[in-house]
Amino acid sequence: MNLSPQDNPSPHPLAGGPPAPTVGDTSGAQRSRGPGEAGAQDVPGPPWQSLPPELAELLAPAVPAVVEQIIDAVPNQIPAYQIARTERFSEVLFLGVQGALEQLLSLPGTADPALNEESRQLVSALGAGEFRQGRSMDALLAAYRTSARITFRGLSEACARQGMAMEVVVDLGETILAYIDELSAVSVQAYAVEQSAHAGALELRRADLVAALVGGGVELPEVRRLASGADWHLPQQMAAVVLPLAAAAGVRSRLGTSGIVVERESEATAIVAVSQAERLRSRLQEVFAGTGAVLGPPVAWDGVPHSHRVAQLVAAQLDEPEAGQPAFASDHLALLVLGSEPQVMADLAARRLAPLETLGPAKRRVLEETLLLWLLHWGQRLPVARELGIHAQTVGYRVARLKELFGEGLDDPQVRFELELVLRARRVSEDQASRPE
Repeated sequence: MNLSPQDNPSPHPLAGGPPAPTVGDTSGAQRSRGPGEAGAQDVPGPPWQSLPPELAELLAPAVPAVVEQIIDAVPNQIPAYQIARTERFSEVLFLGVQGALEQLLSLPGTADPALNEESRQLVSALGAGEFRQGRSMDALLAAYRTSARITFRGLSEACARQGMAMEVVVDLGETILAYIDELSAVSVQAYAVEQSAHAGALELRRADLVAALVGGGVELPEVRRLASGADWHLPQQMAAVVLPLAAAAGVRSRLGTSGIVVERESEATAIVAVSQAERLRSRLQEVFAGTGAVLGPPVAWDGVPHSHRVAQLVAAQLDEPEAGQPAFASDHLALLVLGSEPQVMADLAARRLAPLETLGPAKRRVLEETLLLWLLHWGQRLPVARELGIHAQTVGYRVARLKELFGEGLDDPQVRFELELVLRARRVSEDQASRPE
């Protein structure tokens, strides 16, 4: 390659003048790739291998100006770094840019990797540091692109001033692009590793917090410590939610900072803030839509075990919610009462429904169904008839038969309450038994 100024050289186009001198005839000759030329066509070396080794020395005088332009442009052109522009930041930026350019100019004429071990560690630390500083990777990649443009402009102008051949400038440009690509790849990988490690550690701390809240028996200072480590503000009112494992990821993304979700054994558990619960109900319905989740009653931090237990009990009692819609346990507390003591309920049913024992199974079922609806509708025949799909006169016949069997008991409020209780419990039990496995 021709590094020497030719007769009456003209400035390089990037320097603002007419085209640079034409590169001499190279027909019949291959551009050198350094050692191992025999396999160069099959496995080309890095773009800097074709650059002359003395290029670094020739371009060294231009480096300070390039460094100054970069450390001035990056904070001014990239918003994420404008607020970070402190004396310490400027010092670190200067050292980083200077080190990166020194590494770049150590490459011409070699087959070395773009980054040596020391510079790779520095670039990795830069990527990880971006995550720890709370910045997105976009900011650093933008800084790399800005730096690459400034570097190419400054160094190519230096090449032009010395009358270097165009192919030197082309290879230099390709070298800068490849070098920036490597810096970007290493930084992105380090950022992702740091992000993954942080996310993994955060999920473990959140699992510890949920376990402490659901398990109970933990003092408030310890709960606050766990909440701080889990990066979650402990609300005054919260609720435990049980939901399928498959729904955990979607709910986690929709909840954002208003709740935490962890996978626990065969189900997922969420703890959500529910202050002013009625106003938040529509929002929670959106968050848990399509999941079949059951939300426990609102409680203070030390009531989460109760909220979780109630949510689990209601989930066990409920049929599959329509279209997987979420259910609020507070709307279904009667189900827990009806199913809490099956044997006690069976004893009460045997006592109160004894007058029907003499009837056959079919007749008994008809009268039990009629009796429950008669109790629910306070003795009004028309609503009972509509629900059963029969004539009101038929309801009258059945009620008359029930009064014969139960006698004055149907006039006793306590007996009517207990009859309704056992008949409701029986309906819930039958509904559960009819669920598909």
